[in-house]
Amino acid sequence: MKQHKIWAWLTVMSTLLMLSLPTQARSLPEFTELVSVNSPAVINISTTKKNKARKMPSLPKGMEMPEGTPFDEMFKHFFGPGQRGQRPQPYESHSLGSGFVLSEDGYIMTNHHVIKDADEIIVRFNDRTELEAKVLGSDERSDIALLKVEATGLTAVKQGDSTELQVGEWVLAIGSPFGFDSSATAGIVSALGRNLPSDNYVPFIQTDVAINPGNSGGPLFNMDGEVVGINSQIYSRTGGFMGLSFAIPMDVAMDVVEQIKSQGYVSRGWLGVVIQNVTRELAESFGLDKPQGALVSRVMPESPAAKAGIEAGDVILKFNGNQITTSSTLPPFVGRTKIGESVPVIVMRDKKQKTLKVKIEKLEEDAATMIKTGTKPGRLMDERLAVEVAELTKQQREQYDVEKGVIVVSVERGPAGKAGLRRGDVVVSLNNLQITGAKQFLDIARDLPEDKAIPVLVQRQQGAIFLALKIEKE
Repeated sequence: MKQHKIWAWLTVMSTLLMLSLPTQARSLPEFTELVSVNSPAVINISTTKKNKARKMPSLPKGMEMPEGTPFDEMFKHFFGPGQRGQRPQPYESHSLGSGFVLSEDGYIMTNHHVIKDADEIIVRFNDRTELEAKVLGSDERSDIALLKVEATGLTAVKQGDSTELQVGEWVLAIGSPFGFDSSATAGIVSALGRNLPSDNYVPFIQTDVAINPGNSGGPLFNMDGEVVGINSQIYSRTGGFMGLSFAIPMDVAMDVVEQIKSQGYVSRGWLGVVIQNVTRELAESFGLDKPQGALVSRVMPESPAAKAGIEAGDVILKFNGNQITTSSTLPPFVGRTKIGESVPVIVMRDKKQKTLKVKIEKLEEDAATMIKTGTKPGRLMDERLAVEVAELTKQQREQYDVEKGVIVVSVERGPAGKAGLRRGDVVVSLNNLQITGAKQFLDIARDLPEDKAIPVLVQRQQGAIFLALKIEKE
């Protein structure tokens, strides 16, 4: 009897377990309908680039081999056939990517790097139809390109709102990884507002969706079947997917598309500052309760920031009502501000908040500058900081684009070295006081307090940067 009760109990438990499995399965996302509806709007993009003929090395004069001999064939293998009047022939290079249809009349979106320098662009739909596309406009900074094909009645995607995305939300990518058309992969949103070193003006969507070469330019869908991003990059040490992929938010992409349609090019806002992150030590020195904001290390002459009164040493906390948590969050807000618009900027200066009004101007192409270090005149050593400095020469002022300061000649083991000061740096200010010469630098350094983070503004080859210096009690 007891055995029957045990079997009855096991039967009930197994039945409950079996009944619960479909419920658990139904709680997982279902992508079949999403893929079926949207695959016709996703395309494969193949490009052809015609390259100039590569000149083959020729045999040294007097070493030509008689035609048809074994040595003649061997030299052709190493030096190429162009020894008997044959000219090197041009060659073509090909690449693959993805894209998607924005509207039924043939507008297509993809990445700039997919179609860059292409002489011919062929788009292939999932029904195997192929059409030639032309580039209406392409923007390298955002990595967005707008194409057009001569067709009507195409299946287009639904555009979603990328600002509504949340971390942990399910997303789906459709594209052509390694040329395999209409491949679907799924994952979740890993993070929002990511800024990569090479893309300061795009707050990327980070996902763990499997993205590989060929997926670039393809759409990223939310569970409502709306495009919320354009798959653009992966982080990889092998060249393949490693769990980190990045998509351009749809709102950023559509802003680029609308500008291309209306004016044929993309313009961005310019503030005119060099910024850096605020560390814990720097936060203490500037009177902040925690590391936040974008620290201004340099203000460009005649820039909107200079005209508005922004100064080196200001920490930008808010831009046009948007909270600036790190320095990387500022450029996208500035870049998307309309040219000529005046916006409020809240900065921390002298441990007090100050509101300024900045009129944004157009961002022009970056000009690369190289700074060289010249010879140094008389030197002065500060034993307390363990740093040796010298007066700036006229040549150094021009090379570093500074009017005043001192150049660091050597750094020994001590507070200056711990702060990150190094040989060749130009110290522009110390403890928020402008440096006018080597003797004045020593006078200020002598009166610095102990056990307190002190801001030091230096100019180096990569640009201006703040360091936090602290003299520990002995």
